[in-house]
Amino acid sequence: MQKEASVREELFEKLKAVVGEENISRDEAVLRVYSYDVSPYKGQPEIVVRPSNASEISEIVKLANEYRIPVVPRGAGSGAAGGAVPVSGGIVVELTRMNRILEIDIKNLQVVVEPGVVHANLNRELAKYGFFFPVDPGSSEMATIGGLISNGGSGMRSVKYGVTRDYVMELEVVLPSGKIVTMGSKAPKSASGYDLVRLFVGAEGTLGIVTKARLKILPLPKSRALVLSAFDDLEKAGKAVVNTFSAGLVPSGIEILDRTAIEAVKKYNPEIDIPLVEALLLFEVDGTPRGVKEEVETIKEVCEKSGAVKIDVATSKERFDQLWSARAMVGAATTALNPDCVRVYEAEDVTVPISNVPRMLLKIREIGEKYGMNIVTFGHIGSGNLHPALVINVLDESEWDKLWKISEEIQTSAIELGGTTTGEHGVGIARAKYMEREHGEALEVMRTIKRALDPNNIMNPGKMAL
Repeated sequence: MQKEASVREELFEKLKAVVGEENISRDEAVLRVYSYDVSPYKGQPEIVVRPSNASEISEIVKLANEYRIPVVPRGAGSGAAGGAVPVSGGIVVELTRMNRILEIDIKNLQVVVEPGVVHANLNRELAKYGFFFPVDPGSSEMATIGGLISNGGSGMRSVKYGVTRDYVMELEVVLPSGKIVTMGSKAPKSASGYDLVRLFVGAEGTLGIVTKARLKILPLPKSRALVLSAFDDLEKAGKAVVNTFSAGLVPSGIEILDRTAIEAVKKYNPEIDIPLVEALLLFEVDGTPRGVKEEVETIKEVCEKSGAVKIDVATSKERFDQLWSARAMVGAATTALNPDCVRVYEAEDVTVPISNVPRMLLKIREIGEKYGMNIVTFGHIGSGNLHPALVINVLDESEWDKLWKISEEIQTSAIELGGTTTGEHGVGIARAKYMEREHGEALEVMRTIKRALDPNNIMNPGKMAL
């Protein structure tokens, strides 16, 4: 035991020499802060380091290999699946000091950033040039670009604009050996070699640490509009989404709030003017003013034929912002229905094929009724991505038992409907047990890649069933 303590002391001193005394800690209070994300999973690190560049990270990883100690990369800690939770202890490499926008290249529709750049800050800077990075997570004001890349994040506008992997052109990565490698290309497209960039997007830090990213950017749309459609039947709302795509429309986003979500929002903020119905759909369209006007009219027709009982078009910025704020506040409002309960991030990221969205919506409601729980369902229905929020009294053990059963049934149902347990939040710890069910033999291919790149299994071990 004394020898082990001596080895850890030696490692600590070597790490301190790399990042500086002010950027390393093993203080108990600091370690506790880095022991969790927003999920229910916990795991305390032994050391936290805050490097400022790729060279420092390279040295950290080399030391981790030498001492056979886990390395867990971490951004803002806003993950919802335990992906940055150090379940095996080790070193947490916190990347928020690396927060520079290195280059804005409007001529080539590109931006180069460090991993600690906050999403909203990037878009505020790009807006000065009339451009934006279209991926739109709900946690924009805190989520980092590195976190989005590691989790394969997306958000509300993925219907039209796609997800993070569609915008990552080039990555600088510190591999598990400590070697710094650049992969990808500055060119708009390339057919040269394996697509290593996409391998690392969504790898959740199990294959290396992203230290720089070249991202594609787009011009801001000239016009936007929002259509709110109210339905007295949950299944009709789901079918309206299918009918919208069948009509040849691709809105920038389609969001859903079920009755429980609407009740929560109205209780949380009574000034929000939205109808209390079984389901609300929010359709956002963007483009040229003329094109937006035509799409709005078509969406209204589709929703009327699909059984909408009320349709409202946001014609003013004030109304537009109010309706979007209703959707944005659902997560915070989930506990408004019962102040003694809190939201637990389990089973909250299921995604199914668009045609199976109506069935998944009904299945979630059936599961909630079976266990006597009001599941607050909302999400990016236009990309088949639903967030059924489970709200419980965390001090009641029987409530936890119920939550795990509900979580299992919801996620199993998504897989059975041809979907996945995670559309944007990642696997982490939360959904690792479903990896084999989802991927079959392909999981062993992933494990082979992991073993080849990380033979000592130091990179974020215990995640993704790898």
